[in-house]
Amino acid sequence: MNVHTDHRVLLAYSISVFLFLSLIVAVMPALEMQRTPPLAGIKPLDDIAQRGRDLYLKEGCGTCHTQFVRDLPMDAPYGRGSVAGDFALEDPPLLGSQRTGPDLTNIGMRQPSETWHLIHLYNPRSVVPTSVMPGYPWYFAVKDEAETSDIELPLPPEFKPAGKTVVATEDAIALVRYLQSLHQVPLEQP
Repeated sequence: MNVHTDHRVLLAYSISVFLFLSLIVAVMPALEMQRTPPLAGIKPLDDIAQRGRDLYLKEGCGTCHTQFVRDLPMDAPYGRGSVAGDFALEDPPLLGSQRTGPDLTNIGMRQPSETWHLIHLYNPRSVVPTSVMPGYPWYFAVKDEAETSDIELPLPPEFKPAGKTVVATEDAIALVRYLQSLHQVPLEQP
């Protein structure tokens, strides 16, 4: 049996090497990552923030926003480089696919204002004029007058419906609660 002339042996050898390398390079590290403990200070989402995370998934926000900071100088404005412990309590981790919009890993610390997030969600161009993000007006109710329990948006006049007021729904508040929960905890220095 000669490996160089018997195509069945060559194919079996190639498949064996491929499977062995796949196991070493992909499967074993992935299994190890499953046992990574969360970083100290990371807490599970409460029910409202979890509902907001579900809405984030439903709306496809991860298509334009990442939640993974690379350890590169160009990513420094978004926070420190992400580590496995950042994602230990997430199932599945929402790493995202591209950065059409800014990375949201640390948005809860970079932009802690609930009001800002609500206005941005209603019409992104009202706070970031060059934004390409679509608005999500279906997460808001337009009323003649806000009730005392409503969270009214202080929209700039050019974005406010004439003679009306815009208030946040429970879904808008849940989505913003999820965004505000996105923050990095400091890494412990060895």
